Amino acid sequence: MKLNCDLGESFGSWNMGSDAKVMPHIDQANIACGFHAGDPLVMQKTLQLAKQHNVSVGAHPSYPDLVGFGRRSMKCTREEIIALVLYQIAAIDGVAQSLDIELSYVKPHGALYNDMMTNIEVREAIFSAIAQYHKPLKLMIQASSNIKEHRAQAEKFNIEILTEAFADRCYNDDGSLLSRNITGAVHNREKMFAQVKLLKEQSSVITINGKHLPLEVDSLCVHGDNLEGVKAIATIRELIR
Repeated sequence: MKLNCDLGESFGSWNMGSDAKVMPHIDQANIACGFHAGDPLVMQKTLQLAKQHNVSVGAHPSYPDLVGFGRRSMKCTREEIIALVLYQIAAIDGVAQSLDIELSYVKPHGALYNDMMTNIEVREAIFSAIAQYHKPLKLMIQASSNIKEHRAQAEKFNIEILTEAFADRCYNDDGSLLSRNITGAVHNREKMFAQVKLLKEQSSVITINGKHLPLEVDSLCVHGDNLEGVKAIATIRELIR
C-alpha cells in the first residue's frame, strides 16, 4: 500500500502545507493545477521536489474555485468538465515534461472528487477527459463498496483505476466518508493509527456503526498541512512498511 498526499497548494504569497517535510515520506504527490490552488512557480517547485525524492506525480484538478479552495460544487456541463480537467492535466503535464518527469495519474480535488463519487455523469465526464488525453493516465478514486461498478465503467474508457482510502476519516457502512458536519467524522491520532493498521493487516476499516468494511486499497491518502500532520505521516510510513 502506497501513501499519497495533496501538495503544491500554495499560491502567490499564500503558503499552504509543509511540502518539503512531507515529500520524503510519501510515494505519490497529487499536485494542484491552479484552479483551486497552486500557480506556475509552485507547480514547478513541487515537481522538482517530487523528482528529488523519487515520488510519482499526479494531476490534482478541481472546479475553477480559487476563493473556495475547490470545495464548492459547481453546476458544470459534461463538456465544461471535460475541458477544465483536460486544461489542468495539460498544465501540470507540460511543466512536468520540461523537468523530464512523467505524469502518471489524475486525482480530482475537493468537490469535483466528491461529485465524481456520487454522480455518474460527472464521473463519466472525468473518464472521458482522461481518455481524450494524448497518453494513458490512471485515475485515483475512492475505494468503496461500489468499486466493481466503478472499475467496469472505467474499463469502457480503457482507464485503469487506482483505489485510495483515507487514514483520518470515519466511514459509513457503504464505504462513503462520514460528513465532516457529523461528530467523529475526522479521527483523532489514536483512531487514525488504528485504522491504518487495520487497512494494512486486514484490508478493512471499522465503520461508524461498528461494521468491518472490506476495501481494495492501492494507496492511502494522508494530510500534512501542519507539523503534527507531518509527524503522523512519518509514523504511518512505518506502520505500512
